[in-house]
Amino acid sequence: QVQLVESGGGLVQPGGSLRLSCAASGSIFSIYAMGWYRQAPGKQRELVATFTSGSSTNYADSVKGRFTISRDYAKNTVYLQMNSLKPEDTAVYYCKAERVSSGTIFYYWGQGTQVTVSS
Repeated sequence: QVQLVESGGGLVQPGGSLRLSCAASGSIFSIYAMGWYRQAPGKQRELVATFTSGSSTNYADSVKGRFTISRDYAKNTVYLQMNSLKPEDTAVYYCKAERVSSGTIFYYWGQGTQVTVSS
């Protein structure tokens, strides 16, 4: 009942910035947590940043101080501001939402957006 659409990926030079967007639709009222994950070639998908109930945030150590997760309730959108980008940030970035129903947690994923950091 939740659909996620990411946008904002692209090619940037090292040290540059990029802002990713994740628009949610459907049963958005039931979502209690949203976040960003990424998967680089040959690696497992990993957590980048999450935004949970109570306005708490969680960041991977590798992006702390460089990335910022935010949200716009009016637009039902979560953002990931990425600054001081490094080549190792190159990956497909996925938006994730968590929804609870009768004690069961459901996970929803967007289609992913490619971020490439290269000179």
